[in-house]
Amino acid sequence: MPESKSHKTTSNRIAKKYNTDYNNGNGVDVKSPRATIEVETSDTVKDAPGQLRGHKGPCYIAGTNAEAVQKALEVARGTTIGIMDNQGNIVKRSTRKK
Repeated sequence: MPESKSHKTTSNRIAKKYNTDYNNGNGVDVKSPRATIEVETSDTVKDAPGQLRGHKGPCYIAGTNAEAVQKALEVARGTTIGIMDNQGNIVKRSTRKK
């Protein structure tokens, strides 16, 4: 499936906020020393926990819109994964240690 404009925009915005680059290839979308972030649309959010599996330190799912953020909150309930909105603001803090 081709990358959506909202996914690319959100990924670049968050990467800039974390002073790193957006990885549009395989692997997580944004990786910085402070956090690992997987950006998802409402259609793909269910895949994010699997993509974040094995990563050390704080991990987040960033939703591209309000619907994606709500779905991410449901998917991440009871896990150590945190949630961000499309601006990179933390909605639910990750409980994974560095």
